[in-house]
Amino acid sequence: MTTAFWLTLAALIGLALVFVLYPLFFTRSRKGDVDDIRHQNLVAYRSRLAELDADLDAGVIDGPTHAQMKEELAGTLLEDVDRTPEAAPTGRARGRRAALVVVLVSVVAVPAASLWLYRDWGGVEQLEQYQTMLALQQADQSRGQKMAALAEQLRDRLIADPDNLDGWAMLGRTYMTLENYDQAAWAFEQLAGQVDDVPREAATAWGLAAQARFFDSKGAMTPVVTSTIEKARSRNPDEVNALGLLGIHAFEQQDYREAIRYWERIIQVAPDHPQLPSIKQGVAEAYRRLGEPVPDRLLASGGASVTVRVTLAEHLKDQVKPETTLFVFAKAFNGPPMPLAVARLQAGQLPVTVTLDDSMAMAPGNTLSGADQVVVSARLSPSGNAIPQSGDWQGSASQPVKLEAYDGQPVAVTIDQQVP
Repeated sequence: MTTAFWLTLAALIGLALVFVLYPLFFTRSRKGDVDDIRHQNLVAYRSRLAELDADLDAGVIDGPTHAQMKEELAGTLLEDVDRTPEAAPTGRARGRRAALVVVLVSVVAVPAASLWLYRDWGGVEQLEQYQTMLALQQADQSRGQKMAALAEQLRDRLIADPDNLDGWAMLGRTYMTLENYDQAAWAFEQLAGQVDDVPREAATAWGLAAQARFFDSKGAMTPVVTSTIEKARSRNPDEVNALGLLGIHAFEQQDYREAIRYWERIIQVAPDHPQLPSIKQGVAEAYRRLGEPVPDRLLASGGASVTVRVTLAEHLKDQVKPETTLFVFAKAFNGPPMPLAVARLQAGQLPVTVTLDDSMAMAPGNTLSGADQVVVSARLSPSGNAIPQSGDWQGSASQPVKLEAYDGQPVAVTIDQQVP
């Protein structure tokens, strides 16, 4: 626990002791009370004596009556004084000694009891977990060693007290940031075990674990990854992390139809998914790889687009392998060489129709919508390199496309020239 916590605890204990100590040191003495009573009796005697004198002067009472009543008043004053309790030094001393004993016991007992009760009933482990989680949130992401040390602290505390669901989730995310995917998967699996009675939450935890296992295997769909995905989908068939991994695997296996099925399911069940733009781009790219037009719902809304029809010259068909990478791109006319939009396909898909739009930009802000005219081109690259190299085959449209006046008709591009 931090120094601030102990200082706060000490302040609260001190406040409690004030209520114990105050009566001992600030209570008015008995002698003072006695003096107050005597003073009040004397004031009352003088006031009554003045009244008697006034009655005598006014003729209300005669001299003998005045003398008798004055003697009675003096006798009453003496009786009151005799009845006034005197301070008892011996009793007061005994009372103070007893109070001191109570104070000394309280000074020891109150802090000890407070600490014991807090340890027994309080949330020491939860407080330490929270403090470590807060330190992780505030840690500079570039300081990997500090984050790793804090992650180990949180890990040890969660093992000792595993009921903190937020702690397990943060531990998993921290290990993902540190690229310690094996430990991230372990943390998410622990979280899954804690929420196993809530199927959807358990499915999410297993999906995150599957994602970590997939990264740990460097993108290979190993039996461990597959079994973890199955655990997620057995609890929720639409778990988005599992669907995303299955879509990536299908895309890498060039099973674009299956990739579309998985990714479009994410779009349906998780319309607020933070990675939805990237998922839509993946679906659109899968349609392009299939040589099919991209549905309008996947295109960037309100942005510019241009459709390209790419063919290969007859004399090159026997010279180009089907697996050769095909780039279809648009560049700003009289602008920088970086393409504004790029689609990546394969030669085996030729002839193909591709729609280029803002979702295919290579850099934020450098899009088709920011250009007036573009030059549409296509290139076959045996090396798969985006930078033109000697031996590549390429072709361009005969005229720049004025985007403001573009009518949506496919722009014809024929690949017929070799890069020297």
